[in-house]
Amino acid sequence: MIGAIHIDPVLSNFVILSMVIITVGIVLRLFKQPSMVTYIVVGIMVGPYGFAVVTDEILITNLGSLGLVLLLFFIGMEIHLPNLITNWRISVFGTIIQIILSILIVWLLGQYFNWELNQVVMLGFVISLSSTAVIVKLLQERNEMQTKAGQNVLGVLLVQDLLIVPMIIILGYMGGDRPSISEVLNQIVGGIFIVGIIIYILKKKKIKLPFIGYLRKDHEIQVFVAFALCFGFSILTALLGLSSALGAFVAGIILGSTKSTKWVHDSLHAFKIMFVALFFVSVGMLIDLKFLQENAITISALVLMVFIVNYVINVLIMRLFRNSWKISMYAGALLSQIGEFSFILGATGYYAGIIKNYDYQLIISIIALTLLISPFWISLTKKISRLI
Repeated sequence: MIGAIHIDPVLSNFVILSMVIITVGIVLRLFKQPSMVTYIVVGIMVGPYGFAVVTDEILITNLGSLGLVLLLFFIGMEIHLPNLITNWRISVFGTIIQIILSILIVWLLGQYFNWELNQVVMLGFVISLSSTAVIVKLLQERNEMQTKAGQNVLGVLLVQDLLIVPMIIILGYMGGDRPSISEVLNQIVGGIFIVGIIIYILKKKKIKLPFIGYLRKDHEIQVFVAFALCFGFSILTALLGLSSALGAFVAGIILGSTKSTKWVHDSLHAFKIMFVALFFVSVGMLIDLKFLQENAITISALVLMVFIVNYVINVLIMRLFRNSWKISMYAGALLSQIGEFSFILGATGYYAGIIKNYDYQLIISIIALTLLISPFWISLTKKISRLI
């Protein structure tokens, strides 16, 4: 009697995903669509609201979160810290102005729908965050990371990532969940730690890692060293009450300051592609096609409103800080979608009782759709800005 053959479900999920990504990717490449759109479309197809081919959503989501960490790690390596610090006014004041204006616009809208203050603040926070994953992916594909628009946008994204923790704390207070003194102290220590590292790098200008000569010769050790740096800093900042992605970004900056990052790119680039793809696949899995169909008019109107509001706000902010219309319009287009960290804010508001289940599903749908549509929106506004 021949025993039953056991197939690992995780392995089969990865094979199925890979095959679907290859097929859909080839088709969408014919229409010159970025790889990010491919991954989201694949997520819709294989997810629970599509053909339900991949059933282990938690695994894909968790691996996707690793992709976000790796993405921030690679961004940190490509950042030119002095340039980023030079534009600190746009990054800091621009982001704060953007959040205030977003809350104000939501408040005006809330007067019609009779929204409470905590709902207004939460929705203002949600729409004010842009997507690091989408923007960086597009900037890398277009070789625009070091352009003025790219540097301005990256600075804004960094400050937005820093402000996620205070946003979560504020929403917790509004929902009746108050953090302990130890948690607040942890976050203060974490903030001081990150600022201290940045000041040290700025003073030193170039850091020399121990055993760097040996690392260049041993490819296997390079992989583990790169992983330890990236995820080690992620765990450290998470323990300090900050974003784990922020820790990876700081680790990337440290490595970037050593001026010898080629071995890291060689070691982790394949992992980054795989995990970032899984992140966007997990976003696609959140899109409930039936919910979209039932609420098509409402969702379409809100998605359009989000793009227009975020676009106008960010263009005006870039102009306020004396950028040209061309740069301002392009930066505004890049920052006009809702970011992946807004999923966390939406979940925080839902579990704190600030919003109901219908509102939470609405937020998830709108965030996911803005991520999907973002490349089309950016291309469209870029063409319009060229005509103008």
